[in-house]
Amino acid sequence: MTRARRGRSGRLQKTPDPTGATEDGDSPTQAPQEGEEGAQTQTQDDKCPACKDAQGDTPLTVAEKEKWVRCDACKSWFHWRCVGEGGDLDALDKWFCRPCLDANPARLITKKPPARKSARKKTQRDYAGLNTGQDSDPNRWLRMMEGKTIKKDPFRRMEGSEVGIEWLENDESAMKEPIVIESDEGLGMKMPPPGFTVDDVVESLGEDHPVEVIDVATQANLPHWTLGKWAEYWNTEPSKRDKIRNVISLEISGTELADKVLPPRIVRELDWVEKFWPSTKRGRGHTYPKVQLYCLMGVGGAWTDWHVDFAGSSVYYHIIHGSKIFYFIRPTPANLAAYEKWSGTELQNHSWLGDMCDEVFKVELKTGNTMIIPTGWIHAVYTPVDTLVFGGNFLHSYNVATQLRVREIEIATHVPKKFRFPHFSKLCWYAGERYLRDLKAKEEFPPRVLEGIEALAEFLVSEARTIERGTDSAKRQAKEEVPGDRIKDAPALARELRWRARHASGYSSDSEGRGSRHSKNRPATNGASDHTSNGVGNKRKRSAADIGEDTTELFRNFKPPGWERVVERPTMTESRVVKARRPREDSSDWAEEWLRGGEDAAAGEGEEVLVERRRDVIVKVRRTAKGLERQTVERVLEEWQWVGGTSTSAGSPPVPAKAEPADVTMVEDHSLPSQTSSEAQGGTTMGEVQVAPAPGADTSSSGSLSQPVNGHSDMAETS
Repeated sequence: MTRARRGRSGRLQKTPDPTGATEDGDSPTQAPQEGEEGAQTQTQDDKCPACKDAQGDTPLTVAEKEKWVRCDACKSWFHWRCVGEGGDLDALDKWFCRPCLDANPARLITKKPPARKSARKKTQRDYAGLNTGQDSDPNRWLRMMEGKTIKKDPFRRMEGSEVGIEWLENDESAMKEPIVIESDEGLGMKMPPPGFTVDDVVESLGEDHPVEVIDVATQANLPHWTLGKWAEYWNTEPSKRDKIRNVISLEISGTELADKVLPPRIVRELDWVEKFWPSTKRGRGHTYPKVQLYCLMGVGGAWTDWHVDFAGSSVYYHIIHGSKIFYFIRPTPANLAAYEKWSGTELQNHSWLGDMCDEVFKVELKTGNTMIIPTGWIHAVYTPVDTLVFGGNFLHSYNVATQLRVREIEIATHVPKKFRFPHFSKLCWYAGERYLRDLKAKEEFPPRVLEGIEALAEFLVSEARTIERGTDSAKRQAKEEVPGDRIKDAPALARELRWRARHASGYSSDSEGRGSRHSKNRPATNGASDHTSNGVGNKRKRSAADIGEDTTELFRNFKPPGWERVVERPTMTESRVVKARRPREDSSDWAEEWLRGGEDAAAGEGEEVLVERRRDVIVKVRRTAKGLERQTVERVLEEWQWVGGTSTSAGSPPVPAKAEPADVTMVEDHSLPSQTSSEAQGGTTMGEVQVAPAPGADTSSSGSLSQPVNGHSDMAETS
């Protein structure tokens, strides 16, 4: 077979085969003769047997002569210009020099067979679309939903002045369904005027500002676009545009244009970034979640396929000019499961998601309209005419469980980190740290916010477990998300937040396991209980009451309703003088004696002691499917004070309590339908709780002793 090689000029030449001559990079070498094992090198460097006198060669001729060819018979090397007679060296298969051809007329110079070519006419293919398995027709989305059942939206139209915190606290449906505000008056936001154009956007940000552009046909990002190039495309006549494109992710925080945009007042009041991310770490030059200010520019015919905004974040959306048509699907557990199955699979290319869900609603927006989309709503968007929009995303505390559920879907469907909520875990740590401080300060929260705090705490505990028990890479990544400027011990903070959130909600257990009947599960996602749990046992020691307790899983997926009535009865105090023995300093079993009730010590012997007893009772009632439920929370504090061996009359002034007790009593009464009404109303005490002495109570021989009352613990709530 014909061989060629690279000469001194570095130009690509045919290379010798491995069994022939070697290549030294300077000059060709003579291949060994056929049948010989040793490699005999040529003694005349750069000498072609067919070369004529080279004195008159031009530089171009010299360069071309460095294209070498080897005879397949004698293995001698020749300049192709000397022997090729103007032919194409690359087309040859076998070649022989003139002396070898003359020596054996049977030898023939042959060429390589031509590459096979089809005579059929080929159609042009959209390889960008083929790469994603999608069609190149941008109108296929509209054809896909032809004949589908799409309902008129039932969503509320509100005045801007009605959208506030009072609405959230007094309306159970607030931030659970999209709302439309037809006029921005009273909404507390600032937007550019209706005459604001894409050219104004370019002037504010600069023509060289990069922008992510989406090809509507394939729903794929197009690289290397700038605002200048986008403005040129935007200003082209619609009939002359080569493709339909869309811009939905131009974030403008920290720019001149951002000074012209201010989100609605309620967004600023709820937004976790505004509330919890340190103000000293926001703004120009800082890294923080920049998702509050987006400029969206869509041409007529643009379509954004079904999606949920990253991390289930809520959205505000204001139309400067143009119109938009939204298609919505409720974030029910079944619909979110269908979306997870559909997203990122072949179903996405040829299936209408609405066929897999219960209902699809249609909302039309026009110039000047504002819409707020709550957590987790699945939606697609069609742009009938060229439209300019400003909007943004925000996380809040009124549906944290759904936000976390959407994040799980993003992880399960392998959404690239580029398209997820930036710094999500770090923002959650900031929120958790702030809520822990608020709970310590006894701040009260609405029930929906308490549920959100508890869901947040569960997420942070899972992050803490990763820090403690995860793989090295997972540990490193989880630790990087903890803001060291605010949090020194992340696992401790997460577990304390969970305990305080449960305590504020009326539940006492902070067990990490799944079997504790006192533990309250994470809030349901739109009515569906969370199915995740690590199943790890407690790290803390369990009390005797917990060990003897029924471990039925009655409360695993049970979320009890709120109490209909809560009454705190007046505090009852009692003072009396009795005789009792002082606790001996040299005795180690005095605590056991007093934990049993102290009857032996207070048997009428010893010194006189003043006993101050205080009793607080809270009673809660609510209806149940079988009748009603009543819970009694009782707190009893006793303080025993010996008065230097002298008798103290019963009329002595009361001694104030020195500390609150660590434990309280929770006694539940359940009335069944078979009970009489008097029994249902009165109930029966199922048990009393042994209340531990107050922390820090003085038990010295000259001080006082806080002593618990006797009883049995049925349902304990730790203070």
